[in-house]
Amino acid sequence: MFLTSKTPKLDLHGEITSMVPVLVDGFINENYLLKNNLVRIIHGKSTNVLTKEVHRVLKKNRLVLEYKLNAWNLGETIVIIKSR
Repeated sequence: MFLTSKTPKLDLHGEITSMVPVLVDGFINENYLLKNNLVRIIHGKSTNVLTKEVHRVLKKNRLVLEYKLNAWNLGETIVIIKSR
């Protein structure tokens, strides 16, 4: 698993928590169709409100195999998506 500058990413800075399910699920679905198995979701690390909501949404998404905080950047979650 290698992250590069070309790894698809969703930046949620400034978003409200009620938009997270729509944005995250749409991003995961789009990348599943594009056959991208590795993506990044940037949520920031200030209050952890967005982080918790992102992880709640990812846990319910049937296309997500695994997700975890980036050890080098705690404001980002790395997601592995099922293969088509």
